[in-house]
Amino acid sequence: MPVFNWFKRKKKQDDPVSDSPQPEVKETPSEEPAPTSEETDPALDYLQWAKAAYQNIQGQQSEPAPTATVEPEPEPDEPTPPADPEPARSEPDSSASDPVAEDSEPTPAAAVETLAPEPEPAEPIAPEPTPEPEPAPSSPQPAWMKKSDGLERLKETAIADDEPEPAMAFDDDFMWSAKILAEQGRRPEDIDLEEISWLKRLRDGLGKTRRSLVNQLKAVVGQGPLNDEAVLEIEALLLQADVGVVATDHIIETLQNRLREDALPPDEAIAYLKEILCSILDQPLPDPHNAALVPVDNCLNIWLMTGVNGAGKTTTIGKLANLAQKSGYPCLIAAADTFRAAAVEQVKVWGDRTQTAVIANPGKNTDPAAVVYDAIAAAQARNTQLLLVDTAGRLQNKQNLMEELSKIRRIIDKKAPNAVIESLLVLDATLGQNGLRQAQVFSESAQLSGVVLTKLDGTAKGGVALAVAQQLNLPIRFIGAGEGIEDLRPFSSYEFVEALLSE
Repeated sequence: MPVFNWFKRKKKQDDPVSDSPQPEVKETPSEEPAPTSEETDPALDYLQWAKAAYQNIQGQQSEPAPTATVEPEPEPDEPTPPADPEPARSEPDSSASDPVAEDSEPTPAAAVETLAPEPEPAEPIAPEPTPEPEPAPSSPQPAWMKKSDGLERLKETAIADDEPEPAMAFDDDFMWSAKILAEQGRRPEDIDLEEISWLKRLRDGLGKTRRSLVNQLKAVVGQGPLNDEAVLEIEALLLQADVGVVATDHIIETLQNRLREDALPPDEAIAYLKEILCSILDQPLPDPHNAALVPVDNCLNIWLMTGVNGAGKTTTIGKLANLAQKSGYPCLIAAADTFRAAAVEQVKVWGDRTQTAVIANPGKNTDPAAVVYDAIAAAQARNTQLLLVDTAGRLQNKQNLMEELSKIRRIIDKKAPNAVIESLLVLDATLGQNGLRQAQVFSESAQLSGVVLTKLDGTAKGGVALAVAQQLNLPIRFIGAGEGIEDLRPFSSYEFVEALLSE
């Protein structure tokens, strides 16, 4: 089965409409030729696109199903072969022991033959233990003490029921996810089930923020030029979502300039607002046309994960390791947070879950830079492409923390001068503006190159992503919308804004 590379997903293009109808034209004449002349053709095209993607996903899911059903079939055939022609090779006296030979391996057959005369004296002994359990049923036994086979039967049925569970429902969430992928120029036959599942989780995770924004924004923005009251309402809505003062002022000013030129209906006004938000999120990117952070081929990539304790830094490293392994990038983890209690053990647990090797020092309060040194040597010896480094996050010892980070950078420059280094800050979205203040402390001396935004599903302040891009001028590289191992994915401004402002 081909590996789905999450780091190299196709992003929204400048003209996505020209790519999306290509696979749809082949299907529309066979199913719905009549409605092509109506004005609602785009909606019908999205529907046909979603149907084709759904059929493709169903085909992917149906492949492993027959392999599981073939295994239990040979089991009932075993009691039938006692009448096989095998006794012709064995002696007539050992015919009674033939079924025993069938159950055992062919090598211990000689041992079975030597034991054949022994069961004869054992026969009178066998009936003696049988009457012993007989008096037990005479005394009534409580029902709660009786052993039931229901648990075993439940396990068997549970295994059978787990197979059809991955089936994806063709519902509104699927239609929305399919539309988002189609607008990015994707083809139905290239869609993976993981993409649909992720977009649904992202939309659900931003549900709290979306429900507090969309309806009120439509009511305000769709009334023409913004008066003072409308400006105050939009300002309050954006600040409640933790968009930040700087980003809020920019959004209102840009909206006001456009609405002064043309009175837009609510839907078009929201569409223009989406464009503004996407431009804010993409502004810090070095190359807006290549927004994904992808490990460079034929080179060691070292990603330093920084952030305060409790922001989900170690958990993010485990999820990134899982994402890298699934996308085909050999990965290694360096447990360089040697001062926090149980931090190394936590990294090792994630290493076991993701089948990723962890380089750690068994001692306590060891030098983090020494762990990074050993991890680089191991990565170079194993031709590892991506090295994830867990660093300390003690803001109460700001000076010592920054000295440790700078020392790690010096070790990397000396041990791996040709490595591609990324310094990613893990930021808790539930902290809002408080998280931004923490980010400013790290950005002073940690040489940050990007942000990983976590815990978006547990807050109504999803607008903090705009504040990060506007105030810190740092691109968001990954976002997390859940606690599961699959709930961290590369950031896409288009998907984020659509999940944030789509009904």
